[in-house]
Amino acid sequence: MEGQQRSRRVILVPSPFQGHINPMLQLGAILYSKGLCITVVHTQYNSADASGHPHLQFISIPDNLSDDEISSPDKTTLVLILNQKCEIPFRECLTQLMQDQATPGEIACVIYDELSYFCEPAAHDLRLPSVIFRTSNVITFLVRGTMLRLRAEGRIPFSDPMSEELTPEHPPLRIKDMPFSYFAPFEVLFEMINNVRNMRRSLAIIYNTMNCIEESSITKLQQKIQIPVFGIGPIHKVVPTSSSSLLEEDANCMQWLDKQTPNSVIYVSLGSMASTNEKEIAEMAWGLANSKQPFLWVVRPGSIQGSECIEALPEGFKEEVEDRGCIVKWAPQKEVLAHKAVGGFLSHCGWNSTIESICEGVPMLCRPCFGDQKVTARYVSHVWKMGLHLENELDRKELEKSVRMLMTDKEGEEIRERAMKLKVEAQLCITEGGSSYRSLKELVEFIKSF
Repeated sequence: MEGQQRSRRVILVPSPFQGHINPMLQLGAILYSKGLCITVVHTQYNSADASGHPHLQFISIPDNLSDDEISSPDKTTLVLILNQKCEIPFRECLTQLMQDQATPGEIACVIYDELSYFCEPAAHDLRLPSVIFRTSNVITFLVRGTMLRLRAEGRIPFSDPMSEELTPEHPPLRIKDMPFSYFAPFEVLFEMINNVRNMRRSLAIIYNTMNCIEESSITKLQQKIQIPVFGIGPIHKVVPTSSSSLLEEDANCMQWLDKQTPNSVIYVSLGSMASTNEKEIAEMAWGLANSKQPFLWVVRPGSIQGSECIEALPEGFKEEVEDRGCIVKWAPQKEVLAHKAVGGFLSHCGWNSTIESICEGVPMLCRPCFGDQKVTARYVSHVWKMGLHLENELDRKELEKSVRMLMTDKEGEEIRERAMKLKVEAQLCITEGGSSYRSLKELVEFIKSF
């Protein structure tokens, strides 16, 4: 579409968290490739990096967050605060964009992250169509609906939140797998769930998912709502984009991977938000060391409570593993998972990480922390059967056994075969004629119809 006239503009509004910014910018790159102009409106907090996306326009709006609000571990409350503080600045920004004759392309619609629901009232008042982009999976959305019903019936909070009892409507999920947060009070959590589930007057929903893993969930959702659902994933495979990481990636780990044998390395990363304590880090460290498998371990700044990264690793650990282990503060994850040396992924099961692992056929060790990660971990291990679920308190012996089982045992070979099968199916989804290919085509036509 280079050099061709672009008559329609789409306003994208990501939520200011790593796992939400990346897929929104990937969506922007896809829509740009389909002939649309793209403007990304983002908060000052965790502002998106425009340098790797020269074809997209970036505009910042004030969020007026205090230092205490930013540093709080309770991101659920932060979402509520952001929506209170950003509605007026966004309305003013959108009004200015509509009046700006220098900006090419008439605005077709606003596509906003489900956590940035402050966008919808402004779009509606300015008579612009709005579309929701959900960066988690469909099953989590359905489970949250069940949670709201159970709460209304007085059955939440549960007497035993760690119960193995199957959830109503969504087996094989158990009570303990439901997407609760450990940081937010119940009232705050359910206020946010209510807000993000409320579609208001939005005209469609976009998901970064695919039929090969969520066809039944997509069908159930479509039966419940009267607006289109577009499952267009895996979006990072549709149009390659530059990294939009909020943390600096250490590319040196790729050279270390080049020296390892195929399928030998366990990649370890618990994502951009989870934190743990020194005791759990010690158990993880010695579990990895005792497994005798090579490992690439991301120990993110701030991920260890009361400590800074490498300093918190147990005494004698680095000497024990020597060159068998590579430890970095952040890694180029998509490239790591695609590397031939990587044979397993110890993950928190964030949705982006799970999609990326599926796309490379890398089996998973699931160590979820909170929210939708718990739902995804259960599906990885018991529905898609491409991983093992590490539950309860982390123990070095259990981790050592699980790493060896995944990487070297017959059970691990069977899991790897299923992971490779899903990789092929995911690629077919975005190939011409595939479910995501068709859904994306329908989405573009839908946007251009406004």
